[in-house]
Amino acid sequence: MIKGYVHSFQSLGTVDGPGVRFVVFTQGCNLRCKCCHNPDTWEIGEGELYTPDEILKKVVRYKEYFGENGGITVSGGEPILQADFVREVFSLCHENGINTCLDTSGSILSDSVKALLSVTDRVLLDIKYTDEESYRENVGCSYEKVLEFLDYLQEKGIATTLRQVIIPTKSDDEENVNRLKSLKNSHSCVDKIELLPFRKICVTKYDSLKIDFPFSDIPEPSLQVIKKLNDILSK
Repeated sequence: MIKGYVHSFQSLGTVDGPGVRFVVFTQGCNLRCKCCHNPDTWEIGEGELYTPDEILKKVVRYKEYFGENGGITVSGGEPILQADFVREVFSLCHENGINTCLDTSGSILSDSVKALLSVTDRVLLDIKYTDEESYRENVGCSYEKVLEFLDYLQEKGIATTLRQVIIPTKSDDEENVNRLKSLKNSHSCVDKIELLPFRKICVTKYDSLKIDFPFSDIPEPSLQVIKKLNDILSK
């Protein structure tokens, strides 16, 4: 049976999709976002190996807490690097009446990823920036790849939440948020946008790994800035 590399679990998450979620953080990432909070999830082929059945057994323990909207969320790292494994997990969850949610950068759209999306109820799509130059410089992939992924979600009618970390001097301007708003307006599959404030509590992880945090000199955004940008979204 196929196995997947897992970094960690969160039993009762409330910020990784609708309702209460059992969150699986997969190990391994193809990107190197300069704002990344989890550099300990980067290395591919590390972590602990689990079968889909073993994941399901963990999830069903919490099924009674999910209510109408909750379920499982698979995040990372980058879960679509292990698309076949996650597809098996989601298929088992569907067989047991559990809602499935995928948290991804949307940087890969292979046949395996498309098969995974066929058993995905909702995608949390991390739109890191809204221009090609910023993606190339601060993420390590093309923005066009992410837009292609979003177009596929639209084609298949998969419920989508757009998420973006608001980073002062990088993504905290009105133009960027208006571009996010335009993406929502042009893709009916998108029913929500979440703006997440940039945080630096991850610095200790970088220190323990003896690597530099690229955005260490950038301040965290104020609550007023986040409110202002959310106000723009709601207009």
